[in-house]
Amino acid sequence: MKITVLNGSPKGEESGTVYFVKYIQKKYPQHEYEYFNVAQAIKKIENDPQEFDRVIESVKNSDGVIWSFPLYVFLVHASYKRFIELIWERRVENIFRDKYVVSVATSIHFFDHTAINYMHSISDDLNMRYIDFFSADMTDLTKEDRRKDLLQFAHNFFEQMEQKRKTIKSYLPIIVDIKEYIPTEVRAPLDTKGQRFVIVTDAMDQDKNIGRMVKRFQEYTQADLVDLSALKINGGCTGCIHCGFDNECIYGENDDVKKTYEKLKQYDILVFAGTIKDRFLSARWKTFIDRRFYITHQPHFSGKQLAYLISGPISQTHNIREVLQANAEFDEVNLAGILSDESASALEIDERMKALAQNLVEYSLQGYIRPQTFLGIGGMKIFRDVIWGRLRMVFQSDHRYYKKHGKYDFPQKDFGTRVLNAIMIPITKIPSVKKSIQRDMKKHMISANQQVLRSK
Repeated sequence: MKITVLNGSPKGEESGTVYFVKYIQKKYPQHEYEYFNVAQAIKKIENDPQEFDRVIESVKNSDGVIWSFPLYVFLVHASYKRFIELIWERRVENIFRDKYVVSVATSIHFFDHTAINYMHSISDDLNMRYIDFFSADMTDLTKEDRRKDLLQFAHNFFEQMEQKRKTIKSYLPIIVDIKEYIPTEVRAPLDTKGQRFVIVTDAMDQDKNIGRMVKRFQEYTQADLVDLSALKINGGCTGCIHCGFDNECIYGENDDVKKTYEKLKQYDILVFAGTIKDRFLSARWKTFIDRRFYITHQPHFSGKQLAYLISGPISQTHNIREVLQANAEFDEVNLAGILSDESASALEIDERMKALAQNLVEYSLQGYIRPQTFLGIGGMKIFRDVIWGRLRMVFQSDHRYYKKHGKYDFPQKDFGTRVLNAIMIPITKIPSVKKSIQRDMKKHMISANQQVLRSK
């Protein structure tokens, strides 16, 4: 059988992810494999129709496809996403129809599921026969058990493809039913009480809903504007980790990305605006997001207020909402709301926009940051452990930041709890004590809260 491997790493042949696929190839040499470094070669693929056609022709003649990609900021790399956008822009979706497909992803398991969900949904949108995913830690190829798992995964892929088994579709097609948004007149701008707004968008076109939403919000809040489409961006994140030592990007000051991120820190309230393209924001937006990695794994906008203006069916793309919420929690900002143009009249959108802006001002004055959920707490603990451990040498800047800001909150440092456990656990071996504690467990669980209510 013929397998087309679409490599989503900007490092091309130097990608760690693609070695997992090559290991499959080594153990299953009876199949034919053709590799395309679509993320690394995206400019050539986009600008040279013959190069794009060469990739598509390989897919057309293949029995199966492997999406091979490393995780980049909650999703795939911006250049990989741009390739996916080109599939629809150039109307070659039918070439992918009924092709058996799997995903092979590498990361440190920080929101690998949102990247995998995205590629699964794209596969379903292309009417491919999605079988499974293999999500590996970057070092898993060196581990015998993980290699066995990888080969079992490959065996299942080839067997199901050979037998032409039916697959289960997990994502329904998106139904786009967005009405034209014509904003009402702003009668009086909002009193921002000294809180500074900025809107970052990739869409200023007044013929599109998002452009009108941005203009309406800007008029109401007197916000400054950053237009990503006019920004000088020399390229996407290269994955070189040059930034790991001192947060210095390899692009330096040669384009506008770093200076723009530093400028945004001056504002109290950030509003990010864009249109859903396939099942995320645009590749232009994703490029800007990926390039934020010069800050590596550190919060950049701590204490700020954040909102999104979205044009598109966000209610049908829950994965986006999870990414936006997780990104906000990890960045220690308060995500006050996500306003879309979906299923609402222009008047209703404007009323919601007004309320959102008012909330942003009030939250900013209060310094309110919603408590983190598992998305933020769990994500930080993953980075806490790997930066303290095996990635400290590479990400020395993260180590310094985590140490300074108390991120190394390992449970073994809680000496009071350790002493309590050392004393109490042996005592609970006494049957009468164990029985007494079990009988009064509910009371023990609320005793601290009761004390707070009595004293405060």
